[in-house]
Amino acid sequence: MSRARLFTFGAVVAATVVLAVLGYVSLRQWQASAELLFREQSRDMVTMAAEKVEMAILKTEEECLSSLQLLLMEPTLRPEALEDWKRRNPIFASLTLVDHEGRVLYPEGASPPPLVREIPEGLWDRGGRRHLLVGDQVVLAAVIPGAEGPVLAVLDAQGDLLYVSRPIERTTRVLTVAFGEALPTWRVALYQPPDISSRGDVRRQAMLFTAAFALLLVVIALGLVATYRLLQRETEMARLKSDFVANVSHDLKTPLSLIRMFGETLQLGRVPDEATRREYYAVITRESERLTRLIDNVLDFSRIEGSGQRYDIGAHPVEPLIHEVLDAFRYPLAQRGFKLDVAVAPDLPEALMDPEAIKQALANLVDNALKYSTERRRLGLSARREGSWVVIEVADEGIGIPAGELERIFEKFYRIGRSETQGTRGSGVGLALVKHIAEAHGGRVSAESRPGQGSRFSLYLPIAPSPPGGED
Repeated sequence: MSRARLFTFGAVVAATVVLAVLGYVSLRQWQASAELLFREQSRDMVTMAAEKVEMAILKTEEECLSSLQLLLMEPTLRPEALEDWKRRNPIFASLTLVDHEGRVLYPEGASPPPLVREIPEGLWDRGGRRHLLVGDQVVLAAVIPGAEGPVLAVLDAQGDLLYVSRPIERTTRVLTVAFGEALPTWRVALYQPPDISSRGDVRRQAMLFTAAFALLLVVIALGLVATYRLLQRETEMARLKSDFVANVSHDLKTPLSLIRMFGETLQLGRVPDEATRREYYAVITRESERLTRLIDNVLDFSRIEGSGQRYDIGAHPVEPLIHEVLDAFRYPLAQRGFKLDVAVAPDLPEALMDPEAIKQALANLVDNALKYSTERRRLGLSARREGSWVVIEVADEGIGIPAGELERIFEKFYRIGRSETQGTRGSGVGLALVKHIAEAHGGRVSAESRPGQGSRFSLYLPIAPSPPGGED
């Protein structure tokens, strides 16, 4: 056989083998595709059948639960009715009714099933059903709403009830809607129980929002009033501080001017006799004491504002202290023609006090009596025991204090706004300092006054305890 013939034979054999292989592979692929298509069609058919079966089961469950809900809407739960329901619905092997608190309502005496704990809170609130697999059994957990919620009713042309979803006693009709062309004279009515009426909810919400809004307005109004009063108070305080600086400057300038004038007169030797010289010395001494008292007031007030004031409180007699204060004012009292009345009770007990602080408080009260007395110039100082207090009183017959301003005279920087006082300078801290001293000693200060008839200030100090063995 020639080489050409062998080549041709081999080519034919090879083509035949290739064709056979291709045919075999194609046949296998077609077979596999046909089997895959068959399985897919079978799966779709089975899935469709399963869905139909599941839909049928769900529909049956829904019908069964609807009939069970009708039984639960009855006033009392009848076990025989539930037994009859179980016989008419054999799809359920058993029935257990449990309320939201976990109490078993049916069958009586049964224990709550463990799966109650697996029901989420949202299912209790919204209602619905859920399938749970317990072992090899399927359990239907369904939350059936009670008698709450709206009621639907069908009305005929005369308005008679043809159908109601449940009794409509104590309900309120909300609205009605016509059926349409098929039943133009029939209507569907919606009834709402009074306890869950949406209108009531809206009213309650509106009342709540109105109350909250009114409360907000009140808070805003109070805030505005408080802000206005605070600004007014700050403005008044700024004015009082400005007046305080001006008054203190004036009070400092007056004694300094007198001291300088009399000092220069003495220095230049223009005093004709020894009596006049002693009088000038007395004026310098008096104004120096006045200046010292004013500076002490300002410094003490500054320490009080900074909470740095301290007092050395102990048991001390009262009468010597009163006389020391009067000695400091004896010259101005005599110069201005004041009649002085001093009355100290006999056997007056010692008081708990810091003598220097109390002398400063009494000096401020006496100084006020001097400044605010006009035609009738009388000053009275008295001390007596009143219960567990030693009471020191300073009285005058000056211009007095109006009743409306009596409670404010102890405020810092405050000065009476009457025309009679405008020509009299003052720092406005004297009485505030007196009040602080009294309260720091565990006592108090009070004021009584009638316009045009004078004022009486009473300083209460606690009595010092008797030493052991001091009294029988």
